[in-house]
Amino acid sequence: MTKIKRDAFLKMGALVLLAPFSNNFLAQAAVGHSSKHILSNNELMQRLLIANDKQVADLIKNIGPDEIKFARKIGYDFANLSASYCYPDSAYYHSPLVVSKLEILLEVLERFQTADGTVNIGNLESPPDTAFLIEILSAATYLLIKDNSPEIRKINDGIKGFMLRAGDALTTGGVHTPNHRWVVSAALAGINKIYPNKKYVARIDDWLGEGVYMDSDGHYPERSGIYSGVETNAFITIGRLLNRPALYESVRKNLTMTYYYIEPNGEMVTNDSRRQDQYAPKSVMNFYLQYRFMAIHDKNPTFAAVASFIESLPEFEEAVLATGLFHFMEDPLLQQSLPSHDALTNNYEKLFTTSSLLRIRKGSTSATLFGGADWPITIASGRSNSPNFFAYRKVNAVLKYARLSTAFFSMGYFYSEGIRKNGTKYILHKKLEIPYYQPLPKNLRNSKGDYKLSPSVDGRFWNKMDFKNRPVSNVKTQDTTITFSESNGAVELNFSVTGLPGVAVTIELCFEQGGKLSGVSTEKDGSQFLENGYGKYEMDGDTIEFGPGTVADKSVANLEGEKYSSHFGSLKTKGEYVYLTGITPFTHTLKFS
Repeated sequence: MTKIKRDAFLKMGALVLLAPFSNNFLAQAAVGHSSKHILSNNELMQRLLIANDKQVADLIKNIGPDEIKFARKIGYDFANLSASYCYPDSAYYHSPLVVSKLEILLEVLERFQTADGTVNIGNLESPPDTAFLIEILSAATYLLIKDNSPEIRKINDGIKGFMLRAGDALTTGGVHTPNHRWVVSAALAGINKIYPNKKYVARIDDWLGEGVYMDSDGHYPERSGIYSGVETNAFITIGRLLNRPALYESVRKNLTMTYYYIEPNGEMVTNDSRRQDQYAPKSVMNFYLQYRFMAIHDKNPTFAAVASFIESLPEFEEAVLATGLFHFMEDPLLQQSLPSHDALTNNYEKLFTTSSLLRIRKGSTSATLFGGADWPITIASGRSNSPNFFAYRKVNAVLKYARLSTAFFSMGYFYSEGIRKNGTKYILHKKLEIPYYQPLPKNLRNSKGDYKLSPSVDGRFWNKMDFKNRPVSNVKTQDTTITFSESNGAVELNFSVTGLPGVAVTIELCFEQGGKLSGVSTEKDGSQFLENGYGKYEMDGDTIEFGPGTVADKSVANLEGEKYSSHFGSLKTKGEYVYLTGITPFTHTLKFS
């Protein structure tokens, strides 16, 4: 086995010794982040190299002909190996060990590429999933071809065949979702940079001809932190590789909006997402390269401040540095210095009218109010259906969400129809009307009793009743209003649920798992209630005080409603739960500080 060059190894060791000093800034609190320590170009490139060589050391140990599961990770493995092989200061610069592992990965790529040029990752023979892989591989391929040392020419020939076959698939293949169009286009732009062909550009122009949708607040159609990161990355790639700077305009608008979605610890608010992340917050790490590129390209101090903030987060090492070197090598603009900037402003009140999301930051305290679910409420990807109408955090103490549910005909959680501002207050509201059904008109009947399978008027269930053509009677109503007000970081929620009397009402509070609750009572089944007075939630030295409490009933099952319970579904997440309950007509004021 060939050993790593001794001088390169010693150089790597010296960088590792420097690493702890480079990491000092990670000890700064994310809240109130200061830009006094700005990561220098040399320091950043050193840390990228150290992290990449560390990944390569593991890959050399673990990559074997029969030890690879075909997934998108293979692209990152190929790119990490390529970056260290091509970077002169790397301990693995032109190392035969790297060449042998690249040969194994190339063989796997070729073996799993289907006859039409696509791959099976998630979906079958999928052009979009192929594009996600090509986005990574095109950067790595560019580095290897630019290096073109004799030892890797066989690899360059092989990867060329793989890329060209994939390019053929992407010039004719279809997509599933809005962001797929731009991922495919970005992948084609990457292939075109290495192996220019007019057909790639023509296909990109065909997709771009549909237009790039963005609402007035800066959302792409999916309103998702995951896929906004995907789309901004794609538009930057297409813009810089095909010289289409007009595409940066939507990127600027989205990144400006995204700043308001960042929590003090780097998590992204996702209440208004239309995709899977509406129940699982993601990190702003997905946006680092985009913020850095646009900060440098536009000399934008706000984008630079966000990029610097991301660098201060503890997960920056694993989430960015570990897979970032090949991006910086492929696009030298990323290696330039961030423009000068101040710390991020952590005092604002911002209402996004297109998705009915309110964000308030007061230093280390943040509050989120959401009333923008897509009506009618439908459980499907591509629809906003989160009942999480409120969230609140004070540094480490986090109320993940508040929900409201009633026993009103098993309609489940409250969903507002938008947000209305009234002076300094914000109002969520929804009126439900549940009918009973009369006989069908005689002219619409048939002797077999065979009527259209259709949804009930209220959307709770389906049956062969032809509901929309039936007269209704005995209509029952429920009118729910939640009024939100904030002052210096303290929040007050006023609840009013009226209409049919005697209906059970439940306010469900879910705090981050692992904290300590006090002031609450605990039932035999583990359910916790705030019966009166105020409760406290503590996590790592930070506290949220909430109350006063109220309890009229201690049955808190099936809060999701019939849409979920009839199919044994649940919206319950991990967390520390506290319940407040009442009976309609119900009014209550709940405070958080």
